[in-house]
Order: sequence, then structure tokens, then C-alpha cells
Amino acid sequence: MTVLVVGAGPAGLATAVTLARHGVPTLVVERRPEPSPLPRATGISTRTMELIRSWGLEERVRAAGVDVRGQAWIGPSLVSPDGIALDTVWPHPDVVARLSPTAPACVPQDALEAVLLDHLTGFAHVEVRFGTELVAVRQADGTVEATLRDGGTGAVTVFRPDHLVAADGARSPVRDALGIETDDVGGDDGPRGMLGSPWLGARATLFRAPLPGGSLWDVLGDRRYFIYTVTNPEASGVLLPAGDGRWLFGQDWDLQAPTPTDEDLAGQIATAVGLPDLRPTVLRTGTFSFDARMARRYRDGAVFLVGDAAHRMTPRGGTGLNTAVHDGHDLGWKLAWVTLGWASPELLDSYETEREPIGRRNTTLSARSFGSYRDPAEELDFDLGGRVAHAWVDHAAGGQDGGGQEGGDQHGGTASPQRVAVAGRISTLDLLGPGLTVLTGPDAPAADRQAADRETLGHALGGTLTAQVPIRAWRLDGRAAEALGIPAGGSLTLRPDGKPVVRSAPGLVAAGPAR
Repeated sequence: MTVLVVGAGPAGLATAVTLARHGVPTLVVERRPEPSPLPRATGISTRTMELIRSWGLEERVRAAGVDVRGQAWIGPSLVSPDGIALDTVWPHPDVVARLSPTAPACVPQDALEAVLLDHLTGFAHVEVRFGTELVAVRQADGTVEATLRDGGTGAVTVFRPDHLVAADGARSPVRDALGIETDDVGGDDGPRGMLGSPWLGARATLFRAPLPGGSLWDVLGDRRYFIYTVTNPEASGVLLPAGDGRWLFGQDWDLQAPTPTDEDLAGQIATAVGLPDLRPTVLRTGTFSFDARMARRYRDGAVFLVGDAAHRMTPRGGTGLNTAVHDGHDLGWKLAWVTLGWASPELLDSYETEREPIGRRNTTLSARSFGSYRDPAEELDFDLGGRVAHAWVDHAAGGQDGGGQEGGDQHGGTASPQRVAVAGRISTLDLLGPGLTVLTGPDAPAADRQAADRETLGHALGGTLTAQVPIRAWRLDGRAAEALGIPAGGSLTLRPDGKPVVRSAPGLVAAGPAR
């Protein structure tokens, strides 16, 4: 075993998928006996969908979602036409279509996790164990020792992975075992509760509300939104579609208050929906705190924190799940490069350097009283994270450098362009592989289509590259090269996440380490 991932939520699964697609042996353990049935988050950002697309899972994930507009509806009840639509963090579809080959989606977290888990079953070098708890972790002389306990049999085993990824949630036992403390990030002077209340708690209730001969969507008609804010003081809260006929009702809640009965909750839901005769079925209810906290560091030796273990966000802005997935992908490809001998261990230092400022920014915004309402264009730019521009390519000719093996499916790179063609075209993002990718214009000499020397590339990446790292060069058509800003005779070398490492024009100019 090479990498142990503790936690099978979005962060842990994204890390495992990235490792798996690079061919790295990985064990994922999850304390729960089975996958969570809770939708939790429902908003999948543009960049997260790009990663899902690169894994060949876009159609399956989107099929599990709900077709809605990326806006919020504010009114006295769900079905009342007396309300207004407001932009949240999702950009306009026309804007997204110019900048990405995909688009954001409303998909419940449990459905996303189910697709990722099923994908992992296709890799013989990956194992996922539910009902398995990490009970101790220690490090000595650069070695990690993890003690695991089987929840069914009580059997205890000791593993010594090369690296351990703590994706075990906001209360992370791994983080606590390492003595990594967290700090409240603050936000602003406004109320910290969900709907402006002084309480730092919320109650979320999952329910179904079938209607004779239809569903709530039939009543709503074309008012299909990502989130509905109900202003009725008798049942104020938010309603979110959660797929498969389910809805979530979120309310400000005093965490010290007694738990309401299902009958009481059903009455509040009927009032919030605006149909007094509605008889909703309460599936599950629970409370959570509106905390916004950051770990003081993301790494301790060979152990790394990802997702909620590194940064706990409130639901405002819907960035928690997406930040977690991006954490997992970033750490995953860097761990893979080091494990496969493509790069020196110094590359792993860039994980915290790059991801901590992003986690801090998103966590801080989630703590603000109006953190759900942000400029969509600014959020899209931040979400895309400085990756290479998307452009549709009518023709691209590729070749593999002698170092390392072809990426493709063996090492888990993006599927070959022929298999991801969309209406006869592919995106520049589809050309990214598991190693380095070099893009040039149609007039580049053959020699210029190879990447810069590995010493220069390693310096730009913050580590040392070996002769094993795969480098694939693509000669683009003129229109695509122009869209990417590649000058005549120049080239652009990219990381697996699409961030530029080196630009040649044709003189070499380092672009990294990318942020």
C-alpha cells in the first residue's frame, strides 16, 4: 500500500480517484458502515464539473442532479409567485459556455459520492473499506504508522503507508492526533446565523412531499431555482431541491433547543412550502453549527489535511464541497508524481502553499452575513483557478516524449481526445494528461514542441523532475493557439490541472510555481 486516505467524503474520494487514475495503490477507509444517505451540499461548480468531466463521469453525475437555474428565489413561501430572483455565486450559462466545455450542476452530495465510489471499484489497485476506523496514527523517522479497527469484528491492523491523507471531516481525529489546532476566521460584524439570527446553529430536515399526480416541481412550473429563501416568519428558512424527489429545509436553530417532533417539522415544512394541506414525509433531521475555522497547517510530515479537516466552512456560498474536491485533486496528482518517481518530494510543499490561501478566502467569505451573495463573474474566475483557457480545437496532432509512459488510462490521465470529442470538437482541457502537456501553434518547429529542460520545469514547479515524467506535446490549429495566447513559434507547458508552468515565445519564461 502506498497511500492511505481516511474518509470517503468528497475530499477523500477526489484524492483517491486522482491517485487511482495515475496507477497509485490506494486504500480508502471510512468509519461509517455505509455511504452517507444525506445530500448535504448540492452545488457543483464549473471547475469541479471540469474535473469530473476529465474523469469521464460528467454524464453520470449530471444525470443524478436536478435541472435548475443557478439563482436564488426569495418569497413568502416556496410556491408563492410573489418573490424575486437573485444571483448567488453561479454565473450566467452564456458566460460559462464561453469559458468552459461544461457547466455547474445541482447534484446532491450523496449522489456524487455514489458515482465516485463506483468509479473507484474499476481500479484493481484501489480498495475502499467502510466500517473501518483509524484509531491511532504516529510518525517516526519519516514513517507513518496507522492503526485501523474493523467496526464489525473489532480486529485491529497496523498499516505503514508512504503517505496518509486526512479527509475525515471538520472534527478530524487525525488532525487532533497530530496536535494541529484550528482558528476561527471571523467574517464581519453582522449576524453569523443562517438567516441573520444570533444563533450559530441550524437544523436541516430532509423530506419528500409527493402530490396527487405529481410533485412540487409541477406546482412551481418554470420557477426552478437552486435555492429558495422563505421569508414567512412562521416558517422562515431555505428550501433546496436534493434530487430523487427529496428536498432540504434549513432553519436557524438554537442548538440548545429541544428536538421537534416529525409532526411539528412537517407542519413547518407545509407552511414554508405554502400548501397547508401538504403532508410531507420527514426522512431525517439534524443540527449543525455555523462554524468557520482554519487548520493552522495543512501538513505534518507525511500526513496531509484536505477538505473540512483543513477548513470548515458554513454553507454560505456553496464552496465547501468544491474546495474539498479541488484540494483532493491538487494533492492527488502531486502525491502521484512523487510516488511514481516523476518528481522529488519537494513538490509536496506546494500543496499547502497553493491551497491554504484558497481555503482561507472561501472560509472567510462563508462566515460573512451576506456570504451567499457574491459577484458571479468574480467567483467563476476564482473557481477556474488560473487554469489554461478553454478553446474548442478542430484539429490537434499529438506526440509523446521519450520520458515516462504514455498517460492515458494506465496512469489515469484524461481519456484520449477521440473519446471525449464533442460534436466533432475537443476542448483544450481535454488534451491535459497525467504528466506535463505542451501546447504549440501550427507553425512551431518540431524541436519547439518539446517541453523546456526538466531542470527549468522542476524549478517552476517547486521540485525536481526526473526523466520518468511523461511529456506530451500537441500542435494546435491556429485559432485555438491564438485563443490561448501562444505566439508563433512558441509553446505553453501545463501541469495536470491545466495551470501554466512555462511559456516559450520562443524564449523561455517561467510561469510558476503556479498559484
